[in-house]
Amino acid sequence: MTSERDEPALNAGEREMLEGWLDFHRRTLIAKCEGLTDEQLRTASVPPSELTLLGLVRHMAEVERFWFHEVLLDEDLGVLYCTEDDADGDFHVAPADTWKEASATHQAEVERARRDTAGRSLDELSRRTDRAGKEHFTLRWIYTHMIEEYARHNGHADLIRERIDGSTGA
Repeated sequence: MTSERDEPALNAGEREMLEGWLDFHRRTLIAKCEGLTDEQLRTASVPPSELTLLGLVRHMAEVERFWFHEVLLDEDLGVLYCTEDDADGDFHVAPADTWKEASATHQAEVERARRDTAGRSLDELSRRTDRAGKEHFTLRWIYTHMIEEYARHNGHADLIRERIDGSTGA
């Protein structure tokens, strides 16, 4: 696992810190997948779980799209992998699903999120509200949530990668 992952400076400002930690965790997930074949990336952690590294990357592409576009900007770009018939389609990988497609989709969603958040205030409110329809999210909250989401799934990725080839760390 060779992806460079610099942690934010210890004295970084709030925005630089939030964006830095989010990028760190984005790169961590990709690093967990490096050097594996598509077949290995589609390997489930431990039965009966269907959790795979490829599924995690697909899931995080969906999560990037949801929070930064649907919630923050109220843009309906449609879903990537999930359907009404399969709400967890991002996690349900098939033999035809590839790293090339999933990583390109994930990277495109990350780049779109970076473009769409550039220059926005951390205090800017989302256009969509919470499930109760009462409160809007700040961009700060969304960044914090995304860091948490990646960190949690990177823990899953650690365990899956170790099971596949014994690699730990990174």
